[in-house]
Amino acid sequence: MGIDDKPKDKDMSIQLHWYLPTNGDSRDITGSGDDSHRIKGVAGDFRAPTLDYLKLVAGAAETLGFSSVLTPTGTWCEDAWITTAALSQHTRRLKFLVAFRPGFISPTLAAHQAATLQRLTGGRLNINIVTGGDPVEQKRFGDHASHDERYARTGEFLHIFRSLGAQAVAGPALDFSGDHYRIEGARLSASPHPAPPVFFGGASPAAEHVAARHADVYLAWGETPAQIRERQARVSALAREHGRSLAFGIRLHVISRDTEAEAWAQADRLLARVDPARVSEALALFSRTESVGQQRMTGFVREHGERIVQEGLSARSLEIAPNLWAGYGLVRGGAGTALVGSHTQIADRIAEYHALGLTHFILSGQPHMEEAYWFAEGAGSVLRERGLWQPD
Repeated sequence: MGIDDKPKDKDMSIQLHWYLPTNGDSRDITGSGDDSHRIKGVAGDFRAPTLDYLKLVAGAAETLGFSSVLTPTGTWCEDAWITTAALSQHTRRLKFLVAFRPGFISPTLAAHQAATLQRLTGGRLNINIVTGGDPVEQKRFGDHASHDERYARTGEFLHIFRSLGAQAVAGPALDFSGDHYRIEGARLSASPHPAPPVFFGGASPAAEHVAARHADVYLAWGETPAQIRERQARVSALAREHGRSLAFGIRLHVISRDTEAEAWAQADRLLARVDPARVSEALALFSRTESVGQQRMTGFVREHGERIVQEGLSARSLEIAPNLWAGYGLVRGGAGTALVGSHTQIADRIAEYHALGLTHFILSGQPHMEEAYWFAEGAGSVLRERGLWQPD
């Protein structure tokens, strides 16, 4: 499919999602001390993640036609389940992509929570399974399992979680005995809503095998189109071995402006406000990760990132593919790249990923309320004109 081709039906059109900043918001790139996602802003520009502010962001996402908002998980942000439950009462259509760690909660309880939230919201729940890659943070929760053990546990968790969700209408009991869970007679009350779809990410072989067997949507962080093409082909082949097929998505930041020069000027402003000492601190922090995806994000900036900040070089020094900027990865864990360019250029890049088979795009930008409008009224309008995005 070329970038100007139109999808044949809405099932093939792009699904755009926004990000809910439950760790707070600002006009700068996120990142700080022990927790790489937490804001370290300039005095006076930090926006606390109050219910009132998060209502504004969620309301903007709903008004602009985004399918859902990603509610993240970790010790650096507010609890995703509780935040989602609160915000669901202040929205009507918007769905919530709730991230949580499968190793910290019983799969039966998680399935029960999901079914309850589906009933209370009229079916507005999506699930994002985050196995976890930072061993220091995992230990804060009392989890000392190794990387591959965590993914093996996630596989068992998802088998139970999905089995209960699929059986909720009929209500038969579920028994399961594995290396990590032993479940006897588990069942859920009948529900008028289907089990929520499971979004799942992970770049290691262990993660890809779990995704192939259990996920509905396989997510990648913002790697180059060539890297995404390779990953998608591999995971698709694994899924076919299990008689399954997956949808694919990508997590990116975005800076969409009326002109290319304006967009890169904003990236320059963000880069100029990054403390060189913070870059060194962040890269040392990221070096402890067991996450292959994080290692790839950090790889984009490890060799030259500190020098670029110290010498005040332009943001385009970290442009790793057309309009794909790795500057976020200097200080932010997780998704470390942003699409930067004119509205048409951003739409072209999204269409390029879509042509590879990606349908879900989880986007964000600082500040999240304003950037939601910049994107939706700019690049989003171009995507609508091309028939690629049909807002909910």
